[in-house]
Amino acid sequence: MTPFPELREADCAEVTVLVDNYTDLSAAPIPGVCRRPPFSLTKTLLAEHGFSCLVRVTGLGHRHDILVDTGLSACCMLHNARQLDCGIEEVESAVLSHGHFDHTGGLSAVFMEESRQTPLVLHPDAFLRRRLNNPEKGTLELPQLDAVGLKKAGADLLVRKGPSTLAAGHLLVTGEVERITPFEKGFPGMEAWAGGKWSPDRILDDQAVVIALKDKGLIVISGCAHAGIINTVEYARKLTGIDHIHAVLGGFHLTGPLFAPVISPTIAAMKKISPDYLVPMHCTGWEAINRFAASMPGKCIMNTVGTTYTFG
Repeated sequence: MTPFPELREADCAEVTVLVDNYTDLSAAPIPGVCRRPPFSLTKTLLAEHGFSCLVRVTGLGHRHDILVDTGLSACCMLHNARQLDCGIEEVESAVLSHGHFDHTGGLSAVFMEESRQTPLVLHPDAFLRRRLNNPEKGTLELPQLDAVGLKKAGADLLVRKGPSTLAAGHLLVTGEVERITPFEKGFPGMEAWAGGKWSPDRILDDQAVVIALKDKGLIVISGCAHAGIINTVEYARKLTGIDHIHAVLGGFHLTGPLFAPVISPTIAAMKKISPDYLVPMHCTGWEAINRFAASMPGKCIMNTVGTTYTFG
């Protein structure tokens, strides 16, 4: 594959975390890299099992605000956005990393905040009917994304399998991620309804957003990285033709006993990639986050809701 030619270099980028599993009023900032929300007894922030961030990317003198995912619930995401004065109603477009409920909960509410139709980039499989099949606990059907409801709320659905750009070419949506890493095998027990039956779900709608930062390298933001965070980073390199990784942020889906054996090889592979900054969140899991921090000191940053990361 030749490098994706439509992606333009960005002069700077900011990522503000609107939804994550963790909040900490006492977390220390890192000068020049991340600022934390000020300590306040009135502007409190909420945490929940989900992910959402506001990406602000600047290039050619223009700033573009892109929303990535909307968490588990509208109340958490909108509450935090308002407390942080993010101007969520002014986002020019949105990206859905995949169709799971902990990333889609606030979608309709966000579009209702807008006074116009807002583009939403997502994969067609985001609308699949899905369930988790646990041999010991039985099956649990997951909430399904509603295309009609999203359109009524004001979403302009841009349904795409392959890579595309937003923000005047300064932000790349990967589309389906190539899966070549042997130890990243997806999510056992996930099933999707297709062809009149339940079948193993590869979660092909999993995608990331990528920014090529001038003189710095790539910024890669994942929602859950069901395709594997190493696969995701390597695919970003392949799409862009840029080898150096400046930052990797988001959920890496290494939580729970099913994924415990994947933690060590993931950390070893990430150390070889050697990003300047690593910010594991959401479904990465507490054990994996702490092991990343111990294995990559000076690179791994512990996230908390409301943190803004500044690059460039």
